[in-house]
Amino acid sequence: MRHKPVLVAMMVLALAFGVAMSMSAFTILHTMARDPIPEKSSQLYAVQIDNGGPRSRKPGDNEPPAQVTWRDASAWLSMHRATREAAMLQVGLTLKADGEAGKGTHVAGRATSAPFFTMFDVPLRYGRGWTDAEEGDRARVAVISSALNDRVFGGENSVGRTLLLNGDAWRVIGVAGPWDPRPRFFDVAGGQAFDEGEDVYLPLQTAVSLEMETMGYEYCDAGPRGDTYADLLASECVWLQYWAELPSTADARHYAEGLTTYAEGQRAAGRFGWPANIRLSNVRDWLVARKVVSDDARLSVIVAFGFLAICIVCALALMLARSLERSGEYSLRRALGASRRTVFLQAATEAGLIGSAAGVLGIAFTLGALGLMRDLFPGDLARIAVIDGPLLAGTVALAAASAVLAGIYPAWLAMRTAPGIQLKGGL
Repeated sequence: MRHKPVLVAMMVLALAFGVAMSMSAFTILHTMARDPIPEKSSQLYAVQIDNGGPRSRKPGDNEPPAQVTWRDASAWLSMHRATREAAMLQVGLTLKADGEAGKGTHVAGRATSAPFFTMFDVPLRYGRGWTDAEEGDRARVAVISSALNDRVFGGENSVGRTLLLNGDAWRVIGVAGPWDPRPRFFDVAGGQAFDEGEDVYLPLQTAVSLEMETMGYEYCDAGPRGDTYADLLASECVWLQYWAELPSTADARHYAEGLTTYAEGQRAAGRFGWPANIRLSNVRDWLVARKVVSDDARLSVIVAFGFLAICIVCALALMLARSLERSGEYSLRRALGASRRTVFLQAATEAGLIGSAAGVLGIAFTLGALGLMRDLFPGDLARIAVIDGPLLAGTVALAAASAVLAGIYPAWLAMRTAPGIQLKGGL
């Protein structure tokens, strides 16, 4: 290897580029496709109901809306059919701390039901979430993120402190710990699967009583919205996400039967003019149904691994040329008593060393490529283009495997070198 550094460098570069391309694309796909809450993904269900009927969809499409109306959400919450249930929406807030002057800053908030924190395993650094009683009383209490707590309160325990949100005083009762599920499975309906999370969590009933509207998507395909907030609450517009925690398959079946009964009741009351059409989708099924993993991401991985295959072929050609060039050396070693196995292991070991070097360089290229993506495409992609330890180890393994794959045939040729013919030819 020391006698042909340029050739070796070319092999290392070819493999490193191929590995970096592949791992960059795979990292994006891996983040988009992973289970964001594996310990409970089979127990958490997105709830859908068809409140618009066939006229609100394209011909042949039987999928209910991804969000629900306020009238359905409030009705289901009052039934308490699931172990835990939560309706939610994203709201925009203007924030001020105690005594802060000026206009304040805009922060994203999530108005949701009391079980939200337990359902989704949101860690609490300080304090607690609100209770059903507090939500029923429309209490102005809030749980804030650690990031906001650090920014506003310097990281100290802020439970009991006050924030001014939209001009109203809210008492901080909890500070959430680090929590950043990717994708944000509970908020994918509006294409916000990889947005940053909220800094403030508020009781849903309190937010609705203050007429907070969604910062997400609001669809009114099934009927007019109306002009007032009361009109919105009574309308067929869908603007809330609804999730239920159902620990067992039997629980899910029972819950689905209850939803069907509810839908048939709405039909009997004249609200729906079509048979009950409901859906329960656990986290993984929900992410697939909402196509969180884009076709572009899958295509990028295929293209990238195709490029890696080309790089392996190039490395194979270089190794083959190098092997043929060293046929005299192999013949001499064979003539001096080296076994075929020894020659093969020598060539394969050299290929492995080249692969290891390509792996280290491939990590640097991969980190550089992901950093470039974050700079060029800030926003969602910046949160996706992050590689972790296992993927870094996979980068090295992929490079080593690629080099060994490229080196097997040249090593096999080296092993089969006939010493007599080469020696007669003068090496």
